[in-house]
Amino acid sequence: MSAEAVAAFRHRFAPARADDALTLLLLHGTGGDENDLLELGRALDGRAALLSPRGQVDEQGANRWFRRLAEGVFDTDDLIARTDQLAAFATGAAAHYRLDPSRLVAVGFSNGANIAAALLLRHPHLLRAAVLFAAMAPLDDPPRGDLSGVGVFLSAGRTDPIAPPEQAELLAEQLVDRGAAVELRWHPGGHGIERRGLAQATAWLGKLRTATSTDPLP
Repeated sequence: MSAEAVAAFRHRFAPARADDALTLLLLHGTGGDENDLLELGRALDGRAALLSPRGQVDEQGANRWFRRLAEGVFDTDDLIARTDQLAAFATGAAAHYRLDPSRLVAVGFSNGANIAAALLLRHPHLLRAAVLFAAMAPLDDPPRGDLSGVGVFLSAGRTDPIAPPEQAELLAEQLVDRGAAVELRWHPGGHGIERRGLAQATAWLGKLRTATSTDPLP
């Protein structure tokens, strides 16, 4: 079953460059592919293993993780099904590549950040942490999972027209309400990854890496 789950997603894998390294599950934005966030992954953590799948939804030639009915209006049924498929891929890939599943960190931008948030909310024991750029709250009524011990870094733009500030605030509230340790950092820009946000995420991830190498993981 795990082999089928891994084969279901076209993906790239780069082994870790150090023992006890994190694994970054890289989730691209709309129109991206499995190559898009490799450079970002290396910038965030030069020692981590990189696992970068491609979204399976084709929206007029653009790769996405799940269908939407309009800009900012998600197909919830499809989102749930695709989230569960991605969770199976991540679990299978950890076994296939002999990765420590307790050191799996999702890194997502835009549509990729949205499905990473859905992974947190639907599969609360899958991820150790997540770094989300320009994310929205993907589920109106997410399940009441326990995210204690899970860290989440959110980078959001005050003038983002696609993922407006109230969406980042709602997502942060949902995650905190389920026990996650959330750090929400704002930048003045729009829908993108800004230099300051990248530096903040890198520093945050460095602290997480240090903590996971010295303390037992949940």
